[in-house]
Amino acid sequence: MIVKFSTEPESLDVDLERAAVIVVDMQNAFASKGGMFDLAGLDISGAPRVVRAVRNVLESARPAGLPVIYLQMGYLPDLANSGGPNSPNWHKEFSLILMRKREELKGKLLTEGEWDFAVVDELKPQPGDMVVTKTRYSGFAGTNLDSLLRTRGIQFLFFTGIATNVCVESTLRDAYFHDYWPVLLTDAVMQAGPPVMQEATVRNVEMFFGWTTTATEFAQKLRPRGRAAHTGS
Repeated sequence: MIVKFSTEPESLDVDLERAAVIVVDMQNAFASKGGMFDLAGLDISGAPRVVRAVRNVLESARPAGLPVIYLQMGYLPDLANSGGPNSPNWHKEFSLILMRKREELKGKLLTEGEWDFAVVDELKPQPGDMVVTKTRYSGFAGTNLDSLLRTRGIQFLFFTGIATNVCVESTLRDAYFHDYWPVLLTDAVMQAGPPVMQEATVRNVEMFFGWTTTATEFAQKLRPRGRAAHTGS
């Protein structure tokens, strides 16, 4: 089923049979008080709004039959998959830096099995959703994400999550390089840093890497289809 979305910089025809929603790092680390971003001093005041917007997207996508794929950033307790001191990831990724600087945080930030690593309660994956754990900003780096998408014939990806200018943009760019059609839902993402970071990513996507629209537009386009599928009409 082809649906025309009101996207920027121009409208986009999306085959919903070949579309999926990507939920990037909606974890306590990035969206919750006491999580890694909060401990690092980043402003997370916009997180509740983003959680509501993502929930709206998922409540529209699942009944309409669109696959939902969660990306979840995290490391093994011994940090064996972090890259170590010879990796730039070791020197730039916030949780690794904080855990080295603050003894009481070791083994707690973005560590598999810990609260910080978990998806926020309001957006827990549901049966049928897919979860991909990643150790780098891009969801395509060292994961089976590309295989999951290709084996399901997915071509169009709707992006939500945190942080717009880091893991969301990194994954969206890689999606473009892999010949997927990326659409950023601008009100269902939140940046790390000042608002200019969000503005820069939105501009980059619209000019070079894909399209943008809103969670509201997404829900409006999908909900009639979800009801039709539910009633069998």
